[in-house]
Amino acid sequence: MLFVLCSQSGMCCGALLRTAVRPRLPKRFVVAASEFTDLPRFPTGFELAEALTAAARELHGTATPEDTMHTAVTLAVRLLPDAEHADISEIQRGGRLRSLAWTDETVRFAAEPRQGGHGGHTPHPDWERLWTTPVVRTDDSEADGGGNVLSGLGLRSALSLRLRADRRRLTVLTAYARKPQAFDEDATRIGRLFTAHVSLALDSATVREQLTEAMRTRDLIGQATGILMERLDIDAAGAFESLVKASQRENVKLRDLARRIVDANSGTGGRGVTER
Repeated sequence: MLFVLCSQSGMCCGALLRTAVRPRLPKRFVVAASEFTDLPRFPTGFELAEALTAAARELHGTATPEDTMHTAVTLAVRLLPDAEHADISEIQRGGRLRSLAWTDETVRFAAEPRQGGHGGHTPHPDWERLWTTPVVRTDDSEADGGGNVLSGLGLRSALSLRLRADRRRLTVLTAYARKPQAFDEDATRIGRLFTAHVSLALDSATVREQLTEAMRTRDLIGQATGILMERLDIDAAGAFESLVKASQRENVKLRDLARRIVDANSGTGGRGVTER
């Protein structure tokens, strides 16, 4: 059995608080299918063990969750028999689906907004089963007359493997093929082995990113506290308490408020922070 280890500012504090906070949209990534050419195509036997080991190295060598997903969709096409395209999608309760990474434009459909809508598409009906089972295989998207997302793109087969799950959303890696019944039991087993590595690498990259963000947030809040100490002539404890109370009063995350204060203080033509 193989084991892989795995100035002066221009606003008062009140004006800063009233500045709208724009949510950060999830990043999306397109990758070239020609990458990772050193991996054997559709490996079996000992080649499979070698390929999974190489894939694990690639996955665990990524720096961010986005890089991990970038790598995973490309590797999926290299590793899974008959796979032509792959993507990683987020499926939300209620059926909304959004692509996070994809190999090519063919499977980018999930990230494109509906005409006149607000973005996202309805998943293929089979994918609803992913809430209760880790793997869903679509043998022929045209079996019931088509008319669904997959058949409309000429994709007859799909192998969907769950990466993450909570009460509100699923993260799913899906491989696609244009011929029906493309993914058999062997492809499913390879897919499950592969996504186990993807899940571990994604969790590791997420923890690293959170730790990095925590360090950045600490420095940012420290800078904002220092600015308030100077402008309001108060000590560090009072400045931090003022920051926390303002954050709670305006329902703004502490780091976002701190970022506004730091950005305003480094701008030109400002009046400074003048209220608690």
